[in-house]
Amino acid sequence: MRRYHNLSEHLKYLEEKGLLIRVKKEIVKETELHPLVRWQYRGGIPEPERKAFLFENVTDVKGKKYSIPVAVAALAGNPDIYAAGLQCRLDEVGDVWKRAMSAPIAPTLVEQGAVQDVVYMGGDLTREGGGFDMFPVPISTPGFDNAPYTTCTHWITKDPDTGVQNMGNYRGHIKGRNKIGVFPCGLGQDIFVHWQKCKERGIPLEAALVVGAPPVVSYAAVQKVPYGLDELAVAGGLAVESLEVVKCKTVDLVVPAEAEIVFEGKIRTDVMEPEGPFGESHGYMHPRQLNPFMEITCITHRAKPTWVSFISQVTPSESSVIKKVGYEPLFLDHLKNALSIKSVVRVAMHEPLTNLRKVVVIQMKKPKEVDVWRALHAAAIYNQGVGKIVIAVDEDIDPENMDSVMWAMSYRMKPHQDVDIVRGMVKGHAPPFSGASDSKDVAIHADPANESSLLINAILKEPFPPVSLPKQEYMERAKEIWEELGLPPITPQAPWYGYSLGQWDAELEHEADLAVRGEHYTTGDKLAGMQVKTRPEIT
Repeated sequence: MRRYHNLSEHLKYLEEKGLLIRVKKEIVKETELHPLVRWQYRGGIPEPERKAFLFENVTDVKGKKYSIPVAVAALAGNPDIYAAGLQCRLDEVGDVWKRAMSAPIAPTLVEQGAVQDVVYMGGDLTREGGGFDMFPVPISTPGFDNAPYTTCTHWITKDPDTGVQNMGNYRGHIKGRNKIGVFPCGLGQDIFVHWQKCKERGIPLEAALVVGAPPVVSYAAVQKVPYGLDELAVAGGLAVESLEVVKCKTVDLVVPAEAEIVFEGKIRTDVMEPEGPFGESHGYMHPRQLNPFMEITCITHRAKPTWVSFISQVTPSESSVIKKVGYEPLFLDHLKNALSIKSVVRVAMHEPLTNLRKVVVIQMKKPKEVDVWRALHAAAIYNQGVGKIVIAVDEDIDPENMDSVMWAMSYRMKPHQDVDIVRGMVKGHAPPFSGASDSKDVAIHADPANESSLLINAILKEPFPPVSLPKQEYMERAKEIWEELGLPPITPQAPWYGYSLGQWDAELEHEADLAVRGEHYTTGDKLAGMQVKTRPEIT
């Protein structure tokens, strides 16, 4: 009996925990579904109050009603939802990922699985109402996207040389009932490596598109893992249990037996065609470009499936949360353990608007200067396109609070001494897009190494005066009084109390203690004894 949750069990658990909203009202998938969920990210709702949504009565703009519900933000609407998918506490996520990466567990092949309860092939894929017509795929960026796109869709392909499968999450441009475009996100992705190898052989690339997998599978699909490591084995490592898989019906691949829906097919390597535009997580519309596409050969699904969609585009979003919660522990492990920079305490990837990739803050505890610069340079090159601005701060600076980070930069660094610019970087998944226009398609190409990274050492380098806020004991007592008075709930924002940064001695500490005991005249008398005569003005 498996221990990891499938999607339906996950949704049930979220509902029990008050993390799921069921929407019974009819919702139009093209124009209303994603905009409704979008408001929890652009409407000032605090992160802990964001929920997963399950739309039970979905229609299309022409009035068609679907029996298949749609789940959005169900995998990472907020960090607590992500932790629920891993079946662990939020503070355990980092350890779960370290264990999974160090001890992946290969999947187990079984004869049958729920994902193949219903099978469609041949004419069922092209008839009216068949193929993609059966599924309520929403439009993510209504008013700009040129079609419904699959978003929480895990593409499985296989290296034709090694036979090792890879799974990555990429958007899918629905172009026909049995045809879908794939955006491989640049030359570095494994799926594109597989596509190139098949192209050299003159054969199509077999693929399986998985929708609604068990949460551990989805988390593995979006993670950056070394080439040649099967993400289904990483998912097993997350679950601490071998994942059950079944053979596809028409392609030589295996897929999670507990998934909701699978599209099997072959990605053409002899031709490409325009794909996009689509609203992307860098916060801009990604332009149309020439990309591969898959011709569907088979569709399988559960007897009663649920469609799953990521909400992405401008961050914060589900897309950024699912990456942030998983990426940050691996960045930390890389710096602290792989590179042995023990003074690194935490890595925070700035989420709002910048989509994690561009601003990285490294929190350090009393580091040596050489370790500060090692950490800054290592973070800038850890992943392509990640770390355009990398900032090192002290342990007392909250790396999630950019006001706090800017405070450190304003007083703890000197630009001419504490800033370095590293040239020859690649921008990665971000604008500007070379050759993009309203009328031209952009071909897949390697981005030039014409970007740079800004490295900032905002670590305290000499003693500073104390932070000018009341000491912790007084702020805590005041908080008790605040709550007794029934005033609005408060959430402490660091720094919320004063503390010493080294430039503070026993005499000053004693004087401050006298003041809170009402004995400040004692200090006044002492200071009077320290009078000096003023010098006559020099004329």
